Amino acid sequence: MRTKKAFGVQTVFLLILLMAVLVLFGREMGLSNFFSTIMATAHDLLLNTVFFIMAITVLSGAFGSFLAEFGVLELLNWILAPVIRLIWKMPGVSAIGALSTYISDNPAIIALSKDSHFMEGFKEYQKPALANFGTAFGMGLIVTAFMMSLGFFHETFIGNLGAVVGSIVSTRIMLYFTKKELGTGEDESVTERSDKRPIGREIRDGNIFQRLLSAILEGGKNGLDIGFEIIPGVLVICTLVLMMTFGSGAEGYDGSAYQGVPILPLLGKVLYYPMKLLFGFKSPDAIAFPITALGAVGAALALVPRFLNEGLISGNDIAVFTAIGMCWSGYLSTHIAMMNSLGFRQLTSKAILSHTIGGLCAGVFAHYLYVVIHLF
Repeated sequence: MRTKKAFGVQTVFLLILLMAVLVLFGREMGLSNFFSTIMATAHDLLLNTVFFIMAITVLSGAFGSFLAEFGVLELLNWILAPVIRLIWKMPGVSAIGALSTYISDNPAIIALSKDSHFMEGFKEYQKPALANFGTAFGMGLIVTAFMMSLGFFHETFIGNLGAVVGSIVSTRIMLYFTKKELGTGEDESVTERSDKRPIGREIRDGNIFQRLLSAILEGGKNGLDIGFEIIPGVLVICTLVLMMTFGSGAEGYDGSAYQGVPILPLLGKVLYYPMKLLFGFKSPDAIAFPITALGAVGAALALVPRFLNEGLISGNDIAVFTAIGMCWSGYLSTHIAMMNSLGFRQLTSKAILSHTIGGLCAGVFAHYLYVVIHLF
């Protein structure tokens, strides 16, 4: 926290912006309907979307904790380490970072970065790229489980592959920047030796049954914490986005949920042909998902059921949403803090630029892979 003047230019600007929003929505909807719709939309999102996502986070957390407790994650880390070195140009031990963020959220990579044993294999220029590498898999299990729960299985798998491609692009671009900024450092063989050193894991006390029970209960509790953390993002951001996506009801504005002024579809129409070429979106309204995923992927997920009910998205869109949602996973809201925690605040802008490009590449890859698969 830091102190600032009690009020200033920002205060005046935000008041003007607030008045403009009230005039825009109030003139179109009526102020009474405007506030009624805000409350009705937030309430419906809480009951029908947030609790559903929370159930998924609890189950995903329990499953992830089970995998970690019995060494499955370490086995995957051992298998994936050579691939990480070859394709991402990161130390093989980074694989455990990807798996950790996949079953939880972006900040999990920060906890690992504080472990000196984990960081031994990293050269200086590789450390800042951890933020991009880890974020590309953030909340992956939750996003995957959510999309699969809607009945989209192979689309979700395609989206996961897209996120992997986005991670490669983001990490390699970031490494290009960090090499120029920090230099390449010591000889590559140092990293190779460190990668081969096994990393131990802590286990819970008790017999197998007690460990299993403790793992799934503690993992479920951690998943519940994630579920609670996404509530503000879903209710605030998603309510705003939905009210800028949909128009009036069949009988006009009456204060019901999911009414608003369709601003984003107008933006979507302007960008529709580039989006159609890159992502194959079925409707201009689909632009709301990637915009929301920039700040909070949990809020972006809350848009999907409504889009499906309105017939605005297809299987291709689900694949693209999965890829972009996983790869970006709200990076604008976490990257600054993550880079600061890693000790490379000066490289934040480059990290954000790299990850923006990576997320776009993830969506493009998912779209064209979906198209190629459905040609046969």
